[in-house]
Amino acid sequence: MNIKITGTGSYIPSKIEKNEDFHNHEFLNSDGSSIKAPAEVIVKKFKAITGIAERRYAKNHLTTSDIASFAAEKAIEKANINREELDYIIVAHNYGDVRHDSSQSDTVPSIASRVKHLLQIKNPKCVGYDVLFGCPGWIEGVIQANAFIKAGIAKKCLVIGAETLSRIIDPHDRDSMIYSDGAGAVVLETTDDEGGIITHDSATFALDEAHFIYFGETNNPEIKEDRRYIKMYGRKIYEFALTNVPMAMKSCLDASGYQISDVKKILIHQANEKMDEAIVKRFYELFDQEPPEGIMPMSIGKLGNSSVATVPTLYDIILNGGMENQEINKGDIIIFASVGAGMNINAFIYKQ
Repeated sequence: MNIKITGTGSYIPSKIEKNEDFHNHEFLNSDGSSIKAPAEVIVKKFKAITGIAERRYAKNHLTTSDIASFAAEKAIEKANINREELDYIIVAHNYGDVRHDSSQSDTVPSIASRVKHLLQIKNPKCVGYDVLFGCPGWIEGVIQANAFIKAGIAKKCLVIGAETLSRIIDPHDRDSMIYSDGAGAVVLETTDDEGGIITHDSATFALDEAHFIYFGETNNPEIKEDRRYIKMYGRKIYEFALTNVPMAMKSCLDASGYQISDVKKILIHQANEKMDEAIVKRFYELFDQEPPEGIMPMSIGKLGNSSVATVPTLYDIILNGGMENQEINKGDIIIFASVGAGMNINAFIYKQ
């Protein structure tokens, strides 16, 4: 018995927010002081560091649970399964349903329960629950689904990563340009087909790192409101990721029995282009090698950082031929990896 992904689906919002759309923003430092540069210069430097030229925002009437259900429908259709036979619906997100122009996150009922409702699944034995694990949430959901199936308490699981980060960004914070919206989903089930999840690794670093990503006030001290926005210590995250993510990837690969030369693709959380490139370079240095050309497909330039959705949407896009000069073929060894709030890191080795 092998456990494989038999169907994928994604929802990429149609609303495009380009870098030029931030030229009219008043960016401020975290202490409220002015940044000694015009917005156009700030945006240009941002592009050079992150690689992001545009990002996607969900339309005003849509929520996280809505777009999660859109991706789920596609994954179920691709897997060609009866949705009533799903044992688990696991939804990774971080902020619940935040409606447009609202300052409140809505997580009751759970996003998974809402998705199950939207999918019109009647079977009460189909259990839905949420995973709050930072950006690595979707990968952690896949690891949990894999464990359920291995334990014999499930045969088919739907794992979704969905987020609408555009609803929780501070317009006066330069980091607001990083975030975007999106959803990706997979069906994971038992199969006689060769391959599937080979090994996995997860870790939480919380002694000194717990608050590297947090909820904080706007950078504009003139705005008096009882509202919080996503904030982060970018340099600390960069250094943490560069140290720990390559080691998690190596741990997984070493335990899998495969060699570094067997790896065909690395699908890593799309957080920051320079950071991801540095992580993969450091990973290959652990084997005294240079990264092969094209080993790490990138979607962040056009899609931005959609947190839990970046990895499953990237995977779905490539499988459906949506990325130039990138493909995944049967038998390919793939490393899935992520890092995010917690601070959490995880990875798994997958044979397509």
